[in-house]
Amino acid sequence: MSFIHASLTQERPKPEVKVTPDQRVFRGETVTLTCDIQRAGDIQWRHHSWFKDGNTFYPYPTAAEFSFTASVSKSGEYSCRGERSDSQRSDISAAVTLTVSDSPRSTLTVTPDRPVFTGETVNLTCVIESDHSDWRYVWYKDSVMLQTSDCYTVNRDTLTIRGATESDQGRYWCRGQRDKRPKSSRSRSAVYLSVKDSPRSTLTVTPDSPVFTGETVNLKCVIESHSNWRWRNGLTNDRRDGWTDDWRYEWYKDSVKLQTSDRYTVNRDTLTIRGGTESDQGQYWCRGQRDERPKSSQSSSTVYLSVKDSPRSTLTVTPKTIFTGETVNLTCVIESDHSNWRYEWYKDSVMLQTSDGYTVNRDTLTIRGATESDQGQYWCRGQRDERPQSSQDSNRINLSVNGQISVFNILSFLLAACPYLLSTVVLLFKCCRARDSPTSTLTVTPNYPVFTGETVNLTCVIESHSDWRYEWYKDSVMLQTSDRYTVNRDTLTIRGATESDQGQYWCRGQIRSVSSQSSSTVSLSVKALPRSTLTVTPDSPVFTGETVNLTCVIESDHSDWRYEWFKDSVMLQTSDGYTVNRDTLTIRGATESDQDLPTSTVIVTPKTIFTGETVNLTCVIEFDHNNWRYEWFKDSVMLQTSDRYTVNRDTLTIRGATESDQGQYWCRGQRDERPQSSQESNRINLYVNGQISVFNILSFLLAACPYLLSTVVLLFKCCRARVTSTEDHSQFAVTEEQTSS
Repeated sequence: MSFIHASLTQERPKPEVKVTPDQRVFRGETVTLTCDIQRAGDIQWRHHSWFKDGNTFYPYPTAAEFSFTASVSKSGEYSCRGERSDSQRSDISAAVTLTVSDSPRSTLTVTPDRPVFTGETVNLTCVIESDHSDWRYVWYKDSVMLQTSDCYTVNRDTLTIRGATESDQGRYWCRGQRDKRPKSSRSRSAVYLSVKDSPRSTLTVTPDSPVFTGETVNLKCVIESHSNWRWRNGLTNDRRDGWTDDWRYEWYKDSVKLQTSDRYTVNRDTLTIRGGTESDQGQYWCRGQRDERPKSSQSSSTVYLSVKDSPRSTLTVTPKTIFTGETVNLTCVIESDHSNWRYEWYKDSVMLQTSDGYTVNRDTLTIRGATESDQGQYWCRGQRDERPQSSQDSNRINLSVNGQISVFNILSFLLAACPYLLSTVVLLFKCCRARDSPTSTLTVTPNYPVFTGETVNLTCVIESHSDWRYEWYKDSVMLQTSDRYTVNRDTLTIRGATESDQGQYWCRGQIRSVSSQSSSTVSLSVKALPRSTLTVTPDSPVFTGETVNLTCVIESDHSDWRYEWFKDSVMLQTSDGYTVNRDTLTIRGATESDQDLPTSTVIVTPKTIFTGETVNLTCVIEFDHNNWRYEWFKDSVMLQTSDRYTVNRDTLTIRGATESDQGQYWCRGQRDERPQSSQESNRINLYVNGQISVFNILSFLLAACPYLLSTVVLLFKCCRARVTSTEDHSQFAVTEEQTSS
């Protein structure tokens, strides 16, 4: 009786609620609540009741300890109570406040302001609203985690993109990772990075090429207007002030920047070359620079400036020896395809006009009845209204007029001075007969073989006199001046040689009735230009990030080639993207290719996982090759085969899953051949649920379905009635069979 009294007066134990990991947690973390009943001795507490904010906590946990994933709605005051098998209860514990807050928020800023122009350096900064400083920053572009490479540099909270291109466009976001709580930040929102072309530059040349020596040349750099640039890049809503006239222009010739000098004058967008010479030939291009963005325009396409000599003029006189009273013809020959020349004639630097003494008929100046006053230095040149507007000045001819000598005076002088004239004439005649005609020698420039498209000069050298008329032959056919052949006294010029120009060439000279000897024949061989072949390593397709080597093989015995590289008709220069080493162009870290890396997909079985179950994750790579090595990752940590994990080629197996196996899983493939890597797979968030007992299921069903028992009874009666009906039917069938038998 005293025992009963002691039991009734004993103070009921009061539980204490313990929270793991802390009363302040972040959304997504796992929270464990424990109902710890002190001073209870060996008493077994059969049942525990949990309360949140004074109300029974759903889903009615009865264990002394239970866990759940934190969310903002789970914030509140939690308490518990224990119940023994004899229905005795403990006191309700003091309430413990659980506060669930969002993870620290990450905000991404971009410098410079968008849009970004091609070639610029872009800095993306990840700002985490947190008092902690030991964050590790993870960067993503279009859901793909970025790694440090030639394109991207990560310095703690800053991602740097150098030399932005259109392939860098996309949605960027960041988040932080820590070893302690909070272990991860949450991204506020992604930032779309737009990369636009810099303004285009166009180079124009006045006058049109070719330019003739002595002419003034103007090269003008036209930079695209802000409105055209905005329209071309689809920035229809961009209403900011555009660039106007604040460009500084840079000029380049054959990759060398030009400075103002005696040769070049720069007036804002115009480069002027005065008195062009052959040294001004070359590749010209321009670009603009500004203090504000965009700080640079695109480089213009290169323009090749060709500078040619003005057409050459040659002056000839007939006859060579002039006596008083004779008619003299001076002819001005201009080496040009143009025919609308106006000829100017000069004597001792004075321009001649048509008069009683001089008659001009286009290219010929005629002097009738020459006198000693006509003696002097004559020269000519041509003028046109179009380009070329002037020819070169011709050679100077000194015209001498001799006094008239009668035949009687000549004979008297000769007879008095040369008593043996007849014998002398006979001897001279014999000597001339015995002497050979002058020899001719033919030379060819350049040395053969000649390549198609080249200009060939054949020069005929004849000993003695200089006033020969030259005749040219190919395979015994005399050549005439035409589009194919140009004759300038002793030189035959073939422009743009083709295989049809091959043959045996020779020459000879004519002077009055005397001919030189024919030259030896020269065989002209015209070959096709050496052929270039381009090879690519590795074989196409090329995958993103690979290094590509393009090799130019020239079928030639020569080794002193300079190699030029082109992409879409634009000549390439050595840059961050391209490296040229003689015959090889190297592209490092290809950004765009015919085919992306193979994609990977993770499939998990089963979909819903409970503690203790076996889980299989399968990595499926969409590619024809099957010799992949599979790598598995959990929360960015690479997994190794252990007691917990088993890897069988493309499958990761987790046996006896626990809550510690929860996390983000992904995979990728590696190979020894190309492609050496697949893309990273999708991320799978693996959750492990607590085991549900049969008792809990039945308790829930009984509480939720008060009419369950009556439903079971009705089902039982229906089944009994059906069985009875079947038996009666069977009995009737047996009776009928017996009767029939």
